[in-house]
Amino acid sequence: MTTSSRSCGLSSPSCLLVMGVSGSGKSYIGKLLAERTGALFIDGDDHHSPENIAKMSRGEPLTDEDRQGWLATLAGLYREHQQQGQSLVIGCSALKRQYRNLLREGAPALEILYLHGSHEVLLERLNSRGQHFFAGEHMLKSQLATLEMPGDDEAIRCDIQMTPDAIIDNFLAQLASRR
Repeated sequence: MTTSSRSCGLSSPSCLLVMGVSGSGKSYIGKLLAERTGALFIDGDDHHSPENIAKMSRGEPLTDEDRQGWLATLAGLYREHQQQGQSLVIGCSALKRQYRNLLREGAPALEILYLHGSHEVLLERLNSRGQHFFAGEHMLKSQLATLEMPGDDEAIRCDIQMTPDAIIDNFLAQLASRR
């Protein structure tokens, strides 16, 4: 049984972004957050173009240009769900502020949970997850180099070494205190 968005201290409909580099747990935490808030979860990776997936599978980092259509699609999903009165959680790397700003075009009141962790923990997670188009230390280093960490005014930061429930509890409590 899921809890409604209102009982979790969220306005309805809510647009939430779970962001971080690959291996930070965006999909797992995003799904749990969606369950807790009564929202729908969408994995941003499912909306990459075949060309982007092929490029990442070859170990080539995406460029800003590569990401434009993908981010526009995700912003459109936020807009669509908001218009339908549905809360939505998207798991997406959103490494740069400009990417997060593009997502806000679809959800001006976007709330962001930033999952961060050490290089060692992230690499261990990447190496243990089996078949995925994003793999390898080279790709992780590229994402970490690209990452523009959001400030406290932009996102709520949680360490990935916390338990998933503690991450979600912390995020929801901080959201409630901001409102």
